[in-house]
Amino acid sequence: MTGVTNSPMIQAQTDMPDSSPPSDMPAETGSDLPDNPLDHAEPGSLHHLVLKQLDDDQAQEMVSIPLAGKSSIADHMIIASGRSTRQVASMAQKLAETVKQAGHGPVRLEGLPAADWVLVDCGDIVVHLFRPEVRSFYNLERMWAFGDAPPVGGNV
Repeated sequence: MTGVTNSPMIQAQTDMPDSSPPSDMPAETGSDLPDNPLDHAEPGSLHHLVLKQLDDDQAQEMVSIPLAGKSSIADHMIIASGRSTRQVASMAQKLAETVKQAGHGPVRLEGLPAADWVLVDCGDIVVHLFRPEVRSFYNLERMWAFGDAPPVGGNV
């Protein structure tokens, strides 16, 4: 086969530009997004510790809802998603261990065996970890923000 090495398709593949984002464009990661809740948490607080651990564990769509004046159960509710039941369970267990090691007392875990929705009760902070489908079904952000938060996953 003559001319195969000079075909336009092969030439186009060798002249393709680098697919990495330009250096002046930030990569889209949890900590680079402008509305990352971690940016609003007081460093050194339990709230910051929880958000940092979830960010490190690559939690998706983290939302922190202040509950002051809305409920006496906690100061903040954090809602985040994991890509699978395995990731949700892993994030919950690691978060519980991190909070305990930091000296913030015992942590209660609910829903760990199924790991579709795991509640992590850290005392002043309540964390809900979901698989994306379960999160969009229950849409806790809308319920607890009393209409302040947009619907998750297209639910209205």
